[in-house]
Amino acid sequence: MSDAIAKKQQILDAFQFRFATKEYDENKKISDEDFNFILEAGRLSPSSYGLEPWKFLIIQNPDFRERLMKIATGAARQLRGASHFIIILARTDVKFDSKYISNHIKTVQQASDETAKMLLQSLEGFQNRWKLLENDRALLDWSSKQTYIALANMLTAAAQMGIDSTPIEGFSFDDVNALLESEGLLDNGNYKPSVMAAFGYRKEDPARSKTRKNLSDIVEWV
Repeated sequence: MSDAIAKKQQILDAFQFRFATKEYDENKKISDEDFNFILEAGRLSPSSYGLEPWKFLIIQNPDFRERLMKIATGAARQLRGASHFIIILARTDVKFDSKYISNHIKTVQQASDETAKMLLQSLEGFQNRWKLLENDRALLDWSSKQTYIALANMLTAAAQMGIDSTPIEGFSFDDVNALLESEGLLDNGNYKPSVMAAFGYRKEDPARSKTRKNLSDIVEWV
């Protein structure tokens, strides 16, 4: 088997392995090295204009997890046993003329003054064209959609190492936002909760093998 074919099979095997784990073995923990690899997969994920409008909040404190269970009922079982639990935050301050955007382009992307000016003009046109400046919710939705790219990459990276995961949306946005805000974790409103994810090792294998539609049922060539 060629290296290319072997790599393809490894990726497909990881997707076959992964499922939305309901209960985790609380006695099994992910090593720091492996979890940092998962985080790196998120960090290197693509984003619109390369603006990285996210933050990964790692919830490991047992008392904080208990408080979170009460307002994130869809995550209660995972919060009890998962080795690591993440709340992915989406940036709110992503308007073309925000301090964050300007600083990111200059310091992270290390753009020259001329290039930075061109990028900001392009971003302004983009946000106007797609009506992202009509209200704060439109900008938040734009950021939040991008966090799902990072989420997907982290789930896949974990699966390739035999680590289980669960993407989670079952939480009260307002209550979780209020909790994080009360703890000073949202940078004075510059972040909002987007999606959650648990990582660890399954307590037991799924009752049945993975089922999916046939490729021919979901693909149409035009």
